[in-house]
Order: sequence, then structure tokens, then C-alpha cells
Amino acid sequence: MDLIPRKIFLDDIFDDFISSKREQGLKCDIYEKEGVYHIEMDIPGFDKKDISMEVKDGYLVISVSKEDVVDEDNKNYIRRERVYGKYERSFYLGDLDEDKIDAEFNNGVLNITIPKKEKLENKKTIEIK
Repeated sequence: MDLIPRKIFLDDIFDDFISSKREQGLKCDIYEKEGVYHIEMDIPGFDKKDISMEVKDGYLVISVSKEDVVDEDNKNYIRRERVYGKYERSFYLGDLDEDKIDAEFNNGVLNITIPKKEKLENKKTIEIK
């Protein structure tokens, strides 16, 4: 199946226990509808300018980064849970059309659509002499 990171299947069992910090903040749902893959990724607390996407070596790479803002108001924090730093997630594209990837960010949700490539008949007739 496309859009699944290439790794050993059994790794999926342990993902919730061993997932890296880079992936913890980028949870998503992936589904296919009418020949188009959809990725819905929650990225709350970030702005559109904090997100970058690129296709590199057959992978869709989504990066999110935000600098920690330190207030100089001598605040004595009891707890700090808001997310800062850099997070990254990548998906193998396989037979999907990387030239037609579309993305929209609205209300903390990144919606990505990636259509499958049109299958061209890979057939060549050879003339016999």
C-alpha cells in the first residue's frame, strides 16, 4: 500500500510505545476515495507559515517548526505543555502523482490530496522482419 513508511510490519505494533518525538506531534488519518489519497493531519497551535512540504526521493516530507518564545515578564511557570520545536513526517508516494499534490491548512488541520498516476499502457509492438 502506498503512503505507508517503508519499515518492518511488526514495527507498527510498537509505534505507540517507541514513536520518536519528531512524529508524536503529527498524527494523521489516511484514506483513499475515488482514486485519490487523502491525508488529514492535525497540527494544532501552528500557523500555515510554520509548515513546509516537499517531495524528496519519492517521499512526501512534511515539516513543522516553531521557535520557543521566552517571555521576559519573569513568569514562574507551573507547567508548560504547548508544543515548540521541529517535527517531521514522511510518506512513500509510490505510484502517486507527485506533480498534482494539493494541500490546504484550515483550523489546525492540514488536508493533503494526492491522486494516483494515470496508468499508461506500457506496450510496444515489435515488427517482425
